[in-house]
Amino acid sequence: MTLLEWRDAFRIGIPEVDHEHQQLIALINTIHDAASSSGPAAVAQFLGELHAQISAHFALEERVMRGRGYGDYAAHKHEHEQLLGEIRDIMDQYELEHRFDARSLGASLERWFSAHFRTRDAELHRSLDIRT
Repeated sequence: MTLLEWRDAFRIGIPEVDHEHQQLIALINTIHDAASSSGPAAVAQFLGELHAQISAHFALEERVMRGRGYGDYAAHKHEHEQLLGEIRDIMDQYELEHRFDARSLGASLERWFSAHFRTRDAELHRSLDIRT
């Protein structure tokens, strides 16, 4: 079961960045599929891996922004922290209740990525002329 489908709405118009974002979504789906076909312990591992992979992607972006003196760094980083906080909340809820709503997580990620890719990431990559 695919958690998150790549959509044209995610495109920012820079092929290299769009490719990187497609890879991130593919990774999310790969670890989700592995967790879905396993037992409950795999769900906790999936959530941890999801958090780790998205954190790594964000850390790279933030390092580039700081290194290039990007003026909208604080707002961009704040959005990153919001998504990571939502994922941590889901992880905490799973630890307490052992319930996981993949559909809700997928919808939340889709809304977030759709808005973030097209706004913050598009502006970042255009203003800094970043190529991955």
